[in-house]
Amino acid sequence: MRERPFLLFALKEPHVSQNRQIRDVVFVDGVRTPFGRAGEKGIYASTRADDLVVKCIRELMRRNPQLPAARIDDVAIAATTQTGDQGLTIGRTAALLAGLPQSVPGFAIDRMCAGAMTAVTTTASGIGFGAYDVVIAGGVEHMGHHPMGAGADPNPRFMSERIVDPAALNMGNTAENLHDRFPAITKERTDAYAVASQNKLAAAYAREQIQPDLVPVATLKPGAGWTVNTVDEPPRPGTTLDDLAALRTPFRAHGRVTAGNAAGLNDGATAALLASADAAAELGLPVKMRLVTYAFAGVEPEVMGIGPVPATEKALRLAGLTIEDIGLFEINEAFAVQVLSFLDHFGIADDDPRVNRYGGAIAVGHPLASSGVRLMNQLARQFEEDPSVRYGITTMCIGLGMGATVIWENPHFTTTEGSAA
Repeated sequence: MRERPFLLFALKEPHVSQNRQIRDVVFVDGVRTPFGRAGEKGIYASTRADDLVVKCIRELMRRNPQLPAARIDDVAIAATTQTGDQGLTIGRTAALLAGLPQSVPGFAIDRMCAGAMTAVTTTASGIGFGAYDVVIAGGVEHMGHHPMGAGADPNPRFMSERIVDPAALNMGNTAENLHDRFPAITKERTDAYAVASQNKLAAAYAREQIQPDLVPVATLKPGAGWTVNTVDEPPRPGTTLDDLAALRTPFRAHGRVTAGNAAGLNDGATAALLASADAAAELGLPVKMRLVTYAFAGVEPEVMGIGPVPATEKALRLAGLTIEDIGLFEINEAFAVQVLSFLDHFGIADDDPRVNRYGGAIAVGHPLASSGVRLMNQLARQFEEDPSVRYGITTMCIGLGMGATVIWENPHFTTTEGSAA
């Protein structure tokens, strides 16, 4: 009998050594634009999405002058709606517009809210494998120019064959579904959590813990001239429980989800610089975090907000850690109910000081595909402030029923007497 060609191929000696070692991946730096409110009155109404990304890339290069631009191996930029000023392979176009050498490639990526997080994990995998030494990864969403779902054409089979529940295509409805599934998460709890998020962000601004991550952006508003934007537009400091109690529930009559206990519609961009530990040492780049592992998970699309739970459980298993090993949590606040479902699952109190120390998306905003790097920026700063913490996570829910979690290690960690190493 003649042997099949693919069996013959499988028996050949591999050309690549099987002793390849996975390299350590480090988070060098991260920046973002101030986040704006989507719409005609927002600060970025007349600003292009790709120009927001360009601002971030240029700022990363300015902050790290020891990095030759030609050493960047790839640029990965996420956007949920990849058309117009977010289209045309935005990772490549933004790299060129930012003045990086033509030899630096780039690509676009999409995983809805976890777009930037996926840009980071995808390029980090390339670093670990040895294909890259240094990369830029981030995301952008201009929800004023590209409203959520604009131009999408869901396959009719989703409904006709009941592949997903109709609620899965409306994120607010999925949040109401979470309330149904977890009746202990009341509107009073979510409103209290939202007020705390606003207060924590205001306190972080007062302590100047947010400003170092921000790239000033000059914008032109017809009739008003030029303005240099240096702070986020969405926050509503001073928000009270009474304020939130008076808001309508747009997704369901007598519902629980409001504009006050959910993230808004926002514009903004982020970018991070990642490198192998060896390349960072060679080039004299700072090391703000070390990547431990990451995981993505799928859940029922109609309760997409629970996605961070299985993603975190999976990541913890991969890392050989438990939830008790995690000293800091940066959880994207798409909806307060989604964060509280995560906290309840792991037995963490609503006001646990390890969670979202600087507030979250309910206060600062959530320009979909950009938010993952914001979480990383904030975790990196908290690591520097608190060397008693060894591990932290960034995690978020994702539309259509997914979750994403990245576990990071603090390079500033110092063992104190009686603590675990």
